[in-house]
Amino acid sequence: MILPIVLYGNPILRKKCLDINFSYRKEKTNKLIKDMFETIHKVKGIGLAAPQIGKNIRLFIVETPYLNGKDIISNYKEVFINAKMLKIYGKEYSLNEGCLSIPGVMGYVKRKSHVLIEYYDHHFKKQKKILNGICARVVLHEYDHIEGKLFIDYFSYIKKNDIKKLISLSESNYL
Repeated sequence: MILPIVLYGNPILRKKCLDINFSYRKEKTNKLIKDMFETIHKVKGIGLAAPQIGKNIRLFIVETPYLNGKDIISNYKEVFINAKMLKIYGKEYSLNEGCLSIPGVMGYVKRKSHVLIEYYDHHFKKQKKILNGICARVVLHEYDHIEGKLFIDYFSYIKKNDIKKLISLSESNYL
């Protein structure tokens, strides 16, 4: 089932999410995960966090091409439940990012190249991984969502105000 994406301005996007209690039915969580993947496939996204679909839980998914130079060598697909960032390190670099919850807005964000993250996978097994490159970037972007942070928070004050004006104008066109 394709899920509706929560848009910028909805307060759930600014809340720090709650851990998923494992007494919570696994079937319900697995259905939600399946629906989240269907949603990103439909909208051609590469990651989606639970607050973006109106759920205040520590869950996000990623499915992004993994590049080796210019060639796609595989697709990195993973489910992150109750993720905890243990270390963010490496060289900092800028890349143009966007967000399904803020359509039409893009901007360069500086992030580190490597992460060490601990989480439960879709089988509810504890994992600890080091990720780098685009995989690390997408995980950092989605992790920010479960922490109540948006990629526009990395922008300068002036750019943030320009975006707020742009979003306000766009919303007034629908009123």
